[in-house]
Amino acid sequence: MTTRRRLIFFFLLLLLVGGALGLFLARQTPPATFDGEQAYEHVLAQVSFGPRLPGSEAHAQVVDYIVSKLKGYHWNVELQDTEWNGFAVRNILAYRGNPDAAPEVLLGAHYDSRLYADQDSGPARSQPVTGANDGASGVAVLLELARVLPSASAPVWLVFFDAEDNGNIQGRDWIMGSRAFAAQLTVQPQSVVIVDMVGDADLNLYIELNSSRTLAEEIWAQAASLGYAQFIPTAKYSILDDHLPFLEMGIPAVDIIDFDYPYWHTGADTADKVSPESLEAVGRTLQAWIMGK
Repeated sequence: MTTRRRLIFFFLLLLLVGGALGLFLARQTPPATFDGEQAYEHVLAQVSFGPRLPGSEAHAQVVDYIVSKLKGYHWNVELQDTEWNGFAVRNILAYRGNPDAAPEVLLGAHYDSRLYADQDSGPARSQPVTGANDGASGVAVLLELARVLPSASAPVWLVFFDAEDNGNIQGRDWIMGSRAFAAQLTVQPQSVVIVDMVGDADLNLYIELNSSRTLAEEIWAQAASLGYAQFIPTAKYSILDDHLPFLEMGIPAVDIIDFDYPYWHTGADTADKVSPESLEAVGRTLQAWIMGK
């Protein structure tokens, strides 16, 4: 064997060994674990902008924040600028791989907050809602999942819906962002999971009555296997939320929501009502469920 051939042989051997070693190490490295404290930092960041009202500076800031975090976690990001019922809508889609391939799971949360605290009384009713739990908690769970989900997991879309929370105000409807998103789908996810109001320190997650029961039972069983008693396998409440447009298309969908939250649509929906432990219970349940697919 000539010197040149020996060098080529050893070079190829090094490449082969290096590739095998890299694959071995990748398999030995455990996936990152969902961290409730890191998720809570995302809640604090969102509320620091102020209420994320349609057309406001805080609304634009939270879009920039979500996009920046997703790109930092190596997700591809697309902004969907559209309208629904004459109102501007800006949804945020994050994905890995081929955007034209149907995802196995679409995880969704809304990032806007409500213009008026109409569950308050007196002058407080005219003030905007901070939305620490109603809005920011779901976004926080998705952003922390963006950090910890490995690229080799089941194909996932993360969708941050605009214009969910201002129904019955100035001609607006509820869930306009998810309706606009669903109307423009060219491929259908196999399942949809919405997380909304999941940060309450006294978290009680019943199965929402409109949700696909088989899909809900899978997720609630996953939570039980991890010891999270916050997931209560009893049906309670029928809720108009971002899962409905997908259910109407025949796509299995679940709404994970604590509708017993006492500060809903009030000025008291602030960050001190949100618990890192609650965020972690939801996030780790969804992480384990997705990685088990």
